Amino acid sequence: MAEIELKRKQYEKLLGWKKIVKKTDALMVLGARQVGKTYLIRAFGKREYKSFIQINFIKQGSLKSIFEADLEPDEIYKRMTANIDGIQIIPHQTLVFLDEIQVCGGARTALKFLAEDGRCDIIASGSLLGLAYGEDDDPEVEVPPSNPTGYEDFLTLYPLDFEEFLWANGISEEQITLLKEHLQSLAPIPMEAREKYEELFREYMVIGGMPEVVANYVENKNFSEVDRIQRRINTDYRFDIAKHAKGAEKTKVRSCYDAIPRQLAKELKKFQYSTVEKNQTSKKYGGSAKWLIDSCLINPCYRVSDPSLPLLGHSDDSQFKLYFHDTGLLMAEYGFETKRALLSKKLSGDVKGGIYENAVAQILMAKGHKLYYYRPSETQEIEFLIEADGEVVPIEVKSSNSSTTSLNAYIQDKKPSIAYKFIDGGIGKVDCKLTLPHFLAALL
Repeated sequence: MAEIELKRKQYEKLLGWKKIVKKTDALMVLGARQVGKTYLIRAFGKREYKSFIQINFIKQGSLKSIFEADLEPDEIYKRMTANIDGIQIIPHQTLVFLDEIQVCGGARTALKFLAEDGRCDIIASGSLLGLAYGEDDDPEVEVPPSNPTGYEDFLTLYPLDFEEFLWANGISEEQITLLKEHLQSLAPIPMEAREKYEELFREYMVIGGMPEVVANYVENKNFSEVDRIQRRINTDYRFDIAKHAKGAEKTKVRSCYDAIPRQLAKELKKFQYSTVEKNQTSKKYGGSAKWLIDSCLINPCYRVSDPSLPLLGHSDDSQFKLYFHDTGLLMAEYGFETKRALLSKKLSGDVKGGIYENAVAQILMAKGHKLYYYRPSETQEIEFLIEADGEVVPIEVKSSNSSTTSLNAYIQDKKPSIAYKFIDGGIGKVDCKLTLPHFLAALL
């Protein structure tokens, strides 16, 4: 069976990095496990360079010896050619990919010297690199003798967003351009087209954006097989927690991860430690939630006291919501019948709202936005605030097409130039409030 090739937006970011004439940084690609980092970098290296060298320090542990002695670039490249058969080092036309670099401290230190040398482009990646070395309990993880501070550029890869999902499912650029034209002109989308994209968005929420899952679905159109792969990935993540979290944190991190689907199903106003364990607070579980955030397994959304720039300056890191980094994996936690109900438009209640929120959070994160929310009173809440075009932009997410009391009050009080309401419905605009179907969120 031919391997399905998935088009990724971050490929363009890699091309932009490659075009920098005089690089002073190696590129570190971050992201949760199984989001496609290795596949993307390998495809990029083989397509864009005359020579591509990949070292996976877990699969090829013996090659750690390349970085265990003198770290002068001449010596490193000499040891590469001595230990890896058939490679070519063509100056300025070679990409060296150091995968699973967290288990080779010497390679992490060497990034500085290889970047300064400049004869090869250097990309590194690995699992759970968002964790500080002291927070990782995996005995194979090596603390580098010296961190290459100032010599690393960073790129984060997320699961496929909805536009990438459309590409994978054969939606042409011309069709997507038509959608963008509707977004720009605010002309109504014909009902037949709108229903098609609404159905595709429901499928996206059920399937999610994990590359293996999407590729399998595109090939087989089998939701049972999708569910099997998703449940395996969720199990792998729990194994990762057991392997990497330290000591007593293993159980606490797992408990926090397990609590997120329950909290989203109730649309709680913030992450509540008491739902992880009765009567508990951040004193016991705060570090566990931070571990999940740093591992890139979840997307955080912080409460702000004042919706003005910079949002970070008004955020409270003790009050936040947590979303799964992939909505398909969230749906796998809810089970096959919940998926069936969502696909057939029979799902109702708070869980439906939580699923749509998670999907929009996933899309916004993939677009590079940090997430914040605003709750000025017990009865009002703006699900998301983002920074764009020099101002704070409010976003309200509805799973149907209900009223937006909170957003209306926000508009009246704060007078933003634009505000978004995402619904299961068509396009509309009243003053600064732009109402859009959920599937257009990825095209903003």
